[in-house]
Amino acid sequence: MKPFEELYEAFYPRIYAFLFRLSRNRNETEDLTQETFYQAFTGFHRFKGQSDPYTWLVAIAKHVFYHFLRKKKRSLETVDLSLVVETYCANAPTPLEQAEKKEIEAALRSLIRKLPDKYKDVIMLRIYAQLSFAQVASILKISENSAKVLYYRAKKMLMEELQHGSLL
Repeated sequence: MKPFEELYEAFYPRIYAFLFRLSRNRNETEDLTQETFYQAFTGFHRFKGQSDPYTWLVAIAKHVFYHFLRKKKRSLETVDLSLVVETYCANAPTPLEQAEKKEIEAALRSLIRKLPDKYKDVIMLRIYAQLSFAQVASILKISENSAKVLYYRAKKMLMEELQHGSLL
């Protein structure tokens, strides 16, 4: 029990932050975080230590979040994508630029929803969980190079669609 308590204390803030970036609701985030650690606790005997504990917990959190979305009949449409937009756009000091960012964010939501799962997963883990490509690869059980390629392709698809939609 002690090793799991140490794991909980060490990684609770990071898992909470990851899930909060996705749900943007403190009550939901608390529930999702608790469910993540419950799932981790029940499966702790299967954790072999072959990956970083944070990587293992993020994989569980991702599955918990997807299950939550399906259960609530929600989709990525409800997920706040401002972090993604901030990654690709400079800060917008003017109201017009802020409105443009909101438009891009809405378009991104729609486009990400249409991406195949393997691209959605890489985007979510790389940007929201701020995982390295090695950690993303470990979670998705692919090579690090595959994670990089999927991320690059997903980013390219999103940018091309945004440009063709004349948003950029």
